[in-house]
Amino acid sequence: MANTSSAKKATRKIAARTAVNKNRRSRVRTYIRQVEEALASGDKAKAEAAFNAAQPELMRAASKGVVHKNTASRKVSRLAQRLKALSA
Repeated sequence: MANTSSAKKATRKIAARTAVNKNRRSRVRTYIRQVEEALASGDKAKAEAAFNAAQPELMRAASKGVVHKNTASRKVSRLAQRLKALSA
C-alpha cells in the first residue's frame, strides 16, 4: 500500500490510465472483429467499410501507446492482405 501522498497520487493516475487504455484496446478489438466477420461472410463492400474504419483506430491506438506501432502495422497489413484475397 502506498504511504506517501505522491505514491497515492501515482496509484490514482495509473488506475485512470489503465482504464483509458483498456477502453481503447477494447475498441480496437471490436473494429478488428467487425472486419473479420465481414471477411468471413464474404461481403466485399462490408469488409472494405469495416477495414477503412478499423485502420485509423489501430493507428490511433499505436500513437497513444496502447499497442506497439509495429503490431498495429502488422495487423493492418494482414487484414488488407485478406481483403485483397477476398477481392481476387
